Amino acid sequence: MSPNTGLKSMHEQIYKNAKIVLADEVITGSVCVRDGVIQDIALNGSQLPMAVDLEGDYLMPGLVELHTDNLEKHLTPRPKAAWPPIAATVAHDNQIASAGITTVFDAIAVGDVNDGSERINRLQASIESLAQAKEKKLLRAEHLIHLRCEVSYCGMISALDQFAAHELVRMLSIMDHTPGQRQFVSLDAYYTYYQGKFGLTEAQMKTFIEDRRKDQSLYSDKHRRYAVEIAKQNNLALASHDDATEAHVKEAVSDGMTVAEFPTTLEAAKASHDAGLGVMMGGPNLVRGGSHSGNIAAGDLAKQGFLDIISSDYVPHSLLHGALLLFDDHGYDLPKAIRTVTKSPAECVGLHDRGEIKIGKRADFIHVHHSPHHPIIRGVWREGSRVS
Repeated sequence: MSPNTGLKSMHEQIYKNAKIVLADEVITGSVCVRDGVIQDIALNGSQLPMAVDLEGDYLMPGLVELHTDNLEKHLTPRPKAAWPPIAATVAHDNQIASAGITTVFDAIAVGDVNDGSERINRLQASIESLAQAKEKKLLRAEHLIHLRCEVSYCGMISALDQFAAHELVRMLSIMDHTPGQRQFVSLDAYYTYYQGKFGLTEAQMKTFIEDRRKDQSLYSDKHRRYAVEIAKQNNLALASHDDATEAHVKEAVSDGMTVAEFPTTLEAAKASHDAGLGVMMGGPNLVRGGSHSGNIAAGDLAKQGFLDIISSDYVPHSLLHGALLLFDDHGYDLPKAIRTVTKSPAECVGLHDRGEIKIGKRADFIHVHHSPHHPIIRGVWREGSRVS
């Protein structure tokens, strides 16, 4: 873009003395906002005393998060310790906003590998608490819902029928957490993860695996087809989850998916990227230097050029941290790194009004000090209003 040499609307809200991260370049200058929309971008400063002075720090677009299950930790902060849903939602939102996330897709599981789990029991409360908190204007970030459909869960269809048309639901993903599938191609990894998670004995774990394989045989294919059709009927963005092979990717493309969440192998990530899907990996994977479940490292995909989108997953502050690690350690220039947490996720789900600092777009901003130790977020604005 070609920025202006002077601000047109000097009486409007101004952000000055900023290194402005645009979609393809970084410029030093000022941004003008009116009614929550970017009106002007200029190379010069501003003399207005009420202007927000970034003192040479970065002004970046507000972050866009497509997949976080952070709400779960607030609804059940400890096993069997249920928290009041609205209070949990507000606490979750505060953490999201302070991480610089101005648009968040709360990933809510429709089903689980263990019937009667907390995820299943709190499905309705999760959705209702988000809707009520939004209605009462208690939220700082804009919250939308991403339904994570566990296709091997026997009750998936009835649960999906109940919530797919909800006004906050904008995205649907397909999951299959059965042993030997996708995230858990390695039975050893599956065994270690779920035996530790549920505290099962050797005999119980053997039965657990047998039951999950029966569920997969009975439900997975049928439920996948149903979920894809429901997404199309309700105009929901579609994502695959934990693809491991080229065959998985071909199926995702055939189903009309636009996002490849957490591919587990280099083969699947490359095939997804080449097919035009937005390849998403976890910020915790980047920050920690590898996958907690032994799959492909996000940094390895970045070095190959196959990483398009970062999700904070279960650590909200890993979103910006992960993006800046792409810039610091993995060869991305700064605009490209920041696109992985702004423009790219927004466009993959059809949100073309945000995700970049550009005239006519939403004034969702974050003020970032790039400390050598950790990125420091010094201010967050959603549609021109300060929220953190």
